[in-house]
Amino acid sequence: MISIDNQTTEVLSDYPGQQYSGIGPYARCALLIVVSLTLTACGISDTRMNPMNWFGDEEVNPPSELVQIEPEINMLRKWSVRVGNGQGDTYNELTPVIDGPTIFAASENGNVLAIEVETGDVIWRSRLGVAITGGVGAGEGLVMVGTTDAEIIALSQSDGEILWRASVSSEVLSPPQTNDELVVAQTIDGKLVALEIESGEQRWIYETTLPALTLRGTSKPVITNFGSVIAGFSNGTLVSVAADNGVFRWEERVAIPEGRYDIDRVIDVDGDLLVAGDVVLASSYQGNLMAFDIQTGRIVWGREASSYHGLGQGFGNLYYCDDSGHVVAVRNNSDDVAWENENLSYRGLTAPATIGNYVAVADFEGYVHLLSQIDGRIVGRTQIDDDGIRANLLVNSGMLYVFSNSGSLTALTLQ
Repeated sequence: MISIDNQTTEVLSDYPGQQYSGIGPYARCALLIVVSLTLTACGISDTRMNPMNWFGDEEVNPPSELVQIEPEINMLRKWSVRVGNGQGDTYNELTPVIDGPTIFAASENGNVLAIEVETGDVIWRSRLGVAITGGVGAGEGLVMVGTTDAEIIALSQSDGEILWRASVSSEVLSPPQTNDELVVAQTIDGKLVALEIESGEQRWIYETTLPALTLRGTSKPVITNFGSVIAGFSNGTLVSVAADNGVFRWEERVAIPEGRYDIDRVIDVDGDLLVAGDVVLASSYQGNLMAFDIQTGRIVWGREASSYHGLGQGFGNLYYCDDSGHVVAVRNNSDDVAWENENLSYRGLTAPATIGNYVAVADFEGYVHLLSQIDGRIVGRTQIDDDGIRANLLVNSGMLYVFSNSGSLTALTLQ
């Protein structure tokens, strides 16, 4: 699950007399190890999917077996809707979005649906005929997705008609975002682009330099109430630019690359950012969990943590899943760990989402787990789809929405 472009290939294949289709043995090993890190962290143990298992029978970091629990809370299915082929055969993380009374969802094979959040009734279905890799974004009457063909497509929320298509520099792997003037999106080649909301015409572009190796994925940018756009990048930085013209405001590091080899220096900010008042929080792989002042970039606090997921918040805690699959609760604005649950290690957990008194996460076997916000005990569990769940969970009006890898969008109530 890494990105290797031409520049990366040249850097990693600089070993005289050792070439494999332009990539040297070190690059090949690095590729396998990085892919393995991501896949095992996702809990994928099938030898066809885990490159480290191509060379032997022993599994690296096998996922924890589920321990039987006595449920204290039940999750009941209210409705379920099929959304195309879901995540498809590649490592996508298409996540639905709720805007008002409607939930919008997309599948890798080009289906976009509008669904009533309460009933599950399909309002409209649009078939774009292209592979979708980034989505879903919604707001200001638009539904937005990114494609493998380096396009951003904006549809009407009312009927699913295409309003405009805009070409960008490369794949878009995270949901485009919008306010009443702009649509902003991050591309996999390290660019942040702003488009006119009415036409899709490019207004400005901000560029960063990518490291040699990166995880496959990007965090979605945030349009703040302070007239700025904030985005996290694969080089471990968080950058703020002016929303109206893209002028640089500040840049701060979430992580500093360390180690001799490129694989040791992977520090992507891939998890979605969390805005809490005038503070933005970000986590990085092999790095830190950091809080910054939105307007100045001043560091408010931070602690060491390795995660490529987004964050949850509740009961005065911040919740994150680290790269080992541990669910961790830390007291906001402090280094104090309220609790840590290691029962779901290497099960490919999603970002945590808070609902009522609970923290919800899903895993590679399609189980949704409910943990107590008080002490981290697993108090509820249900399996949605044995194809697994990568998309972030959604919470709205006391309901939990789960989008499985195979394309079932399910609404759950807690009882």
